[in-house]
Amino acid sequence: MSAGATSTREPVVPRPAATVLLLRDDPDGRLQVFLQRRVKGMAFAGGMTVFPGGGVDASDRADGVAWEGPEPGWWADRLRCTTDEAAGFVLAAVRETFEECGVLLADGAAVDAATLAEARDDVAQRRRPFGDVLAGLGLRIRADQLRAWARWITPIVQPRRYDTAFFTAIVPPGQEADAQTTEAVEAAWWTPAAALEAFRDGEIGLMRPTRTILTDISAFPDSAALHAAAPGDAIVSILPMVVEGLSDVLLPGDDGYDLDVASGRAHADGHAPAGGHR
Repeated sequence: MSAGATSTREPVVPRPAATVLLLRDDPDGRLQVFLQRRVKGMAFAGGMTVFPGGGVDASDRADGVAWEGPEPGWWADRLRCTTDEAAGFVLAAVRETFEECGVLLADGAAVDAATLAEARDDVAQRRRPFGDVLAGLGLRIRADQLRAWARWITPIVQPRRYDTAFFTAIVPPGQEADAQTTEAVEAAWWTPAAALEAFRDGEIGLMRPTRTILTDISAFPDSAALHAAAPGDAIVSILPMVVEGLSDVLLPGDDGYDLDVASGRAHADGHAPAGGHR
């Protein structure tokens, strides 16, 4: 019996969030992805090794933001959401990547390193909305540098839930990802295979979405191949199912899975199979 099916309380409404798989190739041309180990005491995923990302803020709106690449309406079709929600996912992806890693998926006026560092701190400390910071620097976001990869929803039995859009992005030339964030104790570039091996050896903790995505992307030889393989069709949300007595969750397509993405009840149409990134 599923833990979700026996619960009498209504599931917590998941908060929209965005996560970015930052990609590069190592000196031998092999795919690497940037991973952070979160501070152990954090309320969500404390101590876990994750891709950079975070919740969508109320200020993550397209109004007044210069935009290059696919418009919010295009992303709405990809992510199966409203235009405003799509703009929030994309802007949060760009903002969180800047806050947590120092990588800015934007272009425009030349900005010196000191000014960018100050802007990053302003965004991280919520002194100014991200859109205002970009406008003040004469920058436009590069939505064309993102690819939608997956969308995962936290199980319904959890008290803190997120509806997370996962994107991929190749680190732009001349930029370096760093670990200068209060939300992580360390960060590093990993090959997907090495990260999965470290998980199996008990050296790092990986949540199911991270583990599944790392498994998916381990088949690609380099960042260009992975980036090019991003799904062309609309993304299908994946809602894991917690089952009493099982050490791992069930995913759509697994025997015994019977959750609806929206409510956690009954069967749903359009689920992605376990491990899929469609």
